[in-house]
Amino acid sequence: MAGGWARDGAVSEQIEASISDELARMKAAKRPVGDSLTHCAECEEEIPEARRTAIPGVKLCIDCASERDARPVQRAGINRRGSKDSQLK
Repeated sequence: MAGGWARDGAVSEQIEASISDELARMKAAKRPVGDSLTHCAECEEEIPEARRTAIPGVKLCIDCASERDARPVQRAGINRRGSKDSQLK
């Protein structure tokens, strides 16, 4: 595929880099940090000991975590190449 002044394979590399960045961001966002709570941060139900041991830093019970994961999340895309307008500013 012709890419103007870009070298061969640059578009594929850009797509792969975007996918890798998004996967890394998603993994980091789901990883709890710190000490586990004994009670859920949203509903105040007790978090089972097995869950606290399996996932260090957990803050939500299984029901609240499932509900939160089911909600759609909107985020802006990343424009790696930049538009012509952004290069002129």
